[in-house]
Amino acid sequence: MKKELEFRVSLRPRDLTRAFRGDAFQLRRAISQLSAKRLNLIGTLMLSLAISAGCSSTTEKPAPPPPGVTVTPVLQKDVSLRQEWVGTMLGNVDADIRPKVEGFLLTRLYQEGSYVQKGRPMFQLDRRQAQAAVEQAQGKLERAHAALMQAQIDVRRYTPLVAQKAVSQAELDKATSSERAATAEMEADQAVLDNANLNLGWTTVTSPISGIAGIAKVGVGDLMTPSTVMTTISSVDPIYVDVSIAEQDYLRFKRRDTGQKAGQNLELILGDGTVFPHRGRALVVNREVDSRTGTIQVRGEFPNPGYVLRPGQYARIRAVTELRKSALLIPQQAVSELQGIYQVGVVAADNKVEIKSVKLGPQTGDMWVVESGLEAGQNVVVDGLQRIKSGMTVAPTPFKDTQTNTPSGGK
Repeated sequence: MKKELEFRVSLRPRDLTRAFRGDAFQLRRAISQLSAKRLNLIGTLMLSLAISAGCSSTTEKPAPPPPGVTVTPVLQKDVSLRQEWVGTMLGNVDADIRPKVEGFLLTRLYQEGSYVQKGRPMFQLDRRQAQAAVEQAQGKLERAHAALMQAQIDVRRYTPLVAQKAVSQAELDKATSSERAATAEMEADQAVLDNANLNLGWTTVTSPISGIAGIAKVGVGDLMTPSTVMTTISSVDPIYVDVSIAEQDYLRFKRRDTGQKAGQNLELILGDGTVFPHRGRALVVNREVDSRTGTIQVRGEFPNPGYVLRPGQYARIRAVTELRKSALLIPQQAVSELQGIYQVGVVAADNKVEIKSVKLGPQTGDMWVVESGLEAGQNVVVDGLQRIKSGMTVAPTPFKDTQTNTPSGGK
């Protein structure tokens, strides 16, 4: 029977036509039987597939475990808000060394980069021309002195002769005038000599202040003129730091006692990130606000023992600008920002997450100050915020690095 079914099922209508050629009745009967068996077979197969599909759909897959996240509570404490500004150092006196007279440079008398005392010789110019001018002035002075002595002799001789009517009064008046002229001429020649001696002394260029001497900008054999800058000397203890602060910051400092006190307790952060051990103070505020940048220049003063700080260095000045009471703090990595909107994930007691928008204030170290949107003690997601959404159940674990709070500038 099975073989017959397999044979009949496998037959096609073309094969049946060939088998029952000449007997139309038997042919129609065989075709109808074959169609009925095929329909029964197809129905059986479809029923089996439906039963197997139903059995597989009733088997439920196990639910995935909730995602793991690290959380930390919102801290509430008093914080000192600090702000930083980039500044440039300069000496309290920066003196450009120029010669007073012309002359060829013969010798450099100081060690470049060393500390020099006020009045120390630094350069020597050719003295010969100035020496000749001194000698010439001395000669003219001697001639004027001789003329003065002759005029004085004439006055002393004519005075008694006039009384005796031996010489006219006009002769005495003429002698007296010559004496006065000779006196004036001698004083003028004395001034010329003094000026020549000054020029001779100025051929030795000395330091006008005590400070650090820079590298020479001229070489031996160069012709010096009064406009030539030979080197620069800077007095660097104390040293100045100039910064530009925003007009809004300046106004806030003026209105608050915190700003006044901050100006007397400045920190200096050097280029390598270290904090200079000596604190400084605000020395002077410039008279005007720069209309192009909206900033005002402030000059700070720092002690500089050992001359570690040098003019031209860049540094940051840091000051406490505000003391905020009971501030709410969260780690910076707990905040997600998108198009200016700041969001955090808050985990409730039932481990369900709620995404909240918050308003942030300034930064303090690695923490954000939260202005609104959170409450003290709420658990915020620190790591794993990208894997969660509101209403999701999570597996929270404590975040261990919430106390890393090195102060830094404001937002």
